[in-house]
Amino acid sequence: MTLSKHAFQIGSIAVGQGKLFLIGGPCVLESESHARSLAEAIQRITSDLGIPYIFKASYDKANRTSIRSFRGPGLLEGARVLRAIAQDTGLSVLTDVHTPEDCSRLSDAVGDAELVMQIPAFLCRQTDLLIAAAKTGRAINIKKGQFVAPPDMKYAVAKVRDSGNERVSLCERGASFGYNNLVVDMRALPIMREFAPVVFDGTHSVQTPSAANGVSGGQPEFIPVLARAAVAAGVDGVFLEVHDNPAHAKSDGANALHLDKLKGVLEELLRVHAAVNFMASGLPAA
Repeated sequence: MTLSKHAFQIGSIAVGQGKLFLIGGPCVLESESHARSLAEAIQRITSDLGIPYIFKASYDKANRTSIRSFRGPGLLEGARVLRAIAQDTGLSVLTDVHTPEDCSRLSDAVGDAELVMQIPAFLCRQTDLLIAAAKTGRAINIKKGQFVAPPDMKYAVAKVRDSGNERVSLCERGASFGYNNLVVDMRALPIMREFAPVVFDGTHSVQTPSAANGVSGGQPEFIPVLARAAVAAGVDGVFLEVHDNPAHAKSDGANALHLDKLKGVLEELLRVHAAVNFMASGLPAA
């Protein structure tokens, strides 16, 4: 695959430099022990496969469908857990931010841990949030809104860069398609990669938002299919929400990848990635 014109570093991970990386973990921080166990289990798998890995989990899911849904431990406790995991495992960590005020608070609370701030899809056009996140100096991963045309994401990227931060990537997670459904237009991936490295979210892309009495469903059997297609299209990284017991996850379990299936999916993606690189090399087929 071609190298990104806008490559950057997240700790030891070179984003956009031709090596596929994984962002993975539970949707929300359910408990410190649960987050640690998943981070360590995923780290073992990715280490064995040679895949750079960033742990992800949200301290607050501020856009849950129901006011009664579990949201997470909150910023200060969530930051403490993320910082501890980063320090103990050596991993970079990623979490959502929802308000401009939370950006500096989160950055300060996580301290010297390598942190990626993620802008949720519904907030990808919020100028004050993008500027505040950018000014922390942390790497920024912006999820493309389900309602935004891929070329228009260049304006979100520009808001971050014009605020003095060049470390920005985009994440595709499907576009609204009728009611309670999403569809992934694979053309979006090379389009957005013209102005930033691109990560493909293989789990939210199979979500059926609010499809079951205010609770989102999902079709996780299609995660490997879409992820393979995205890697073939030349993405820089893959985002997967992973859980050891999706049926009892406190958020987005219906579209999560079971931990037991992660290694097999990643092995498939590595084979596709190797084939893409081989074709890009211009060498004759065997």
